Amino acid sequence: MTPPHDPHDTSAAMAGTRAGRPRRGPIRAGAGRGVPWPLLVPALLGLAFLVLPLIALLVRTPWHHLTEQLSSTEVWQALQLSLLCATAATALSLVIGVPLAWLLARVEFPGRGLVRALVTLPLVLPPVVGGVALLMALGRNGVIGQWLDSWFGITLPFTTAGVILAEAFVAMPFLVISVEGTLRAADPRYEEAATTLGASRFTAFRRVTLPLIAPGIAAGAVLAWARALGEFGATITFAGNFPGRTQTMPLAVYLALQSDPEAAIALSLVLLTVSIAVLAGLRDRWTTAS
Repeated sequence: MTPPHDPHDTSAAMAGTRAGRPRRGPIRAGAGRGVPWPLLVPALLGLAFLVLPLIALLVRTPWHHLTEQLSSTEVWQALQLSLLCATAATALSLVIGVPLAWLLARVEFPGRGLVRALVTLPLVLPPVVGGVALLMALGRNGVIGQWLDSWFGITLPFTTAGVILAEAFVAMPFLVISVEGTLRAADPRYEEAATTLGASRFTAFRRVTLPLIAPGIAAGAVLAWARALGEFGATITFAGNFPGRTQTMPLAVYLALQSDPEAAIALSLVLLTVSIAVLAGLRDRWTTAS
């Protein structure tokens, strides 16, 4: 005999509805409601503050002879040097930054928080201060530079190698942060399983960990490369501004702005294009899909 139906018992009906009908996505806060003007107006002002200068740069770009501006000898030298130094700085950051990120993520040691703070310090340190610090450490009379000069005859300031070091100093923290975050998200049990099967820690890192964190390394490398490409303060302080040797694109923009504003705008457009390309390439990792 079928039991009588209780009109107040809606749990079964709700369960049936949930089982037979696809669940809806999460309800967004404030969906269907008007945006309050005390929030809308400042938001639009903030958007305009960030976007209008970029639009002005595009409006004032000398499109009719942009190719001529970018093909001049000085500009081409700055472009080539910037690409070379940014790539070399990124390679240096990969060689020493990935092991440093692994150390911070996988090894417990006293003062690890302090070490992490020191590693990320160049992110907030004024670049000019970073250049002065490099000069005090690696300059001809610096703490380390004096020994490099007297023992090996190596002088780093005001050379192309100095540009690479200055760019790596300010760019490597981006790589370390990205790789360390990826390492913390990766399951360490894969490495432990590899070591229990007889692999050394380095073999486990090379054969197991690196493939797992490859997307994080790639994202960090791209960010480091873009940061190195746009470095100005530490470069001009530590390496100077010598055309063909240490004058990168940001330095060329600064110099051209005083004598040839159109060339400065053209070079700025190149840097803007690179920045947009970097953001577009990392949109799936650094932005949230709507």
